[in-house]
Amino acid sequence: MEEEGRIKRVLEHTRVVRPPRQKLATFGSSVVEYWVVTELGGNMTVVRDGKVTAERPRIVTPSYLVKAEGFSEQARGYIKMMAREHPREAGIFYRYRNEPGGMDVVSESLTQVINRLDVWLDEVGNQLSAIIKGVEELWDVSLLMFIYELTQSSLYTHINEFRRLGSFDIDSAGVPQDARNYIEDLFEQVRTDLSRAPYLVNELNRWDLFSEYEDRFLALFRGK
Repeated sequence: MEEEGRIKRVLEHTRVVRPPRQKLATFGSSVVEYWVVTELGGNMTVVRDGKVTAERPRIVTPSYLVKAEGFSEQARGYIKMMAREHPREAGIFYRYRNEPGGMDVVSESLTQVINRLDVWLDEVGNQLSAIIKGVEELWDVSLLMFIYELTQSSLYTHINEFRRLGSFDIDSAGVPQDARNYIEDLFEQVRTDLSRAPYLVNELNRWDLFSEYEDRFLALFRGK
């Protein structure tokens, strides 16, 4: 409970002072540059920078997520329950990759640093950049809050785009149209680069579709 209280306090004092000027891409990945600025005390400020890559949003079902990596046992237990109760309920799945950059300690106030960064970002014109006023104690929690808000701000646009294209439609095998489209993209990638084959195999297995596509998959290797 003490840890939870610390996290809540950090969230209460975190503010995205400069959000990205454009939404995440619906049908591709987006790279967002960020600066987390925290107060160290004694007119000293810590500045951390990095990049968050938001992969292309995917439409998935709980049955798919059961076989995906990156979840804790507790989270996997919840997903399994949802897969039993709502195996074909489609939702949007976001995956992020954080690449930390550098860290600088400067003898300026937090406000001065933020203002200077804000002016510089206006000059360079990067539309996918953000400044986060965080808390030094748990600055990475401040970063996670930013990522969550970034997702929420793009969600409505993504839902409308996916609906317009029928991407949420579920076929008789319980597979969304978006997943079928992604599989076709992976086949094209493997056709030109066989090193991508494991990604295709993993995707087919997560949807229990390997037997359906097996002949097409093996045909990619004939004559190679």
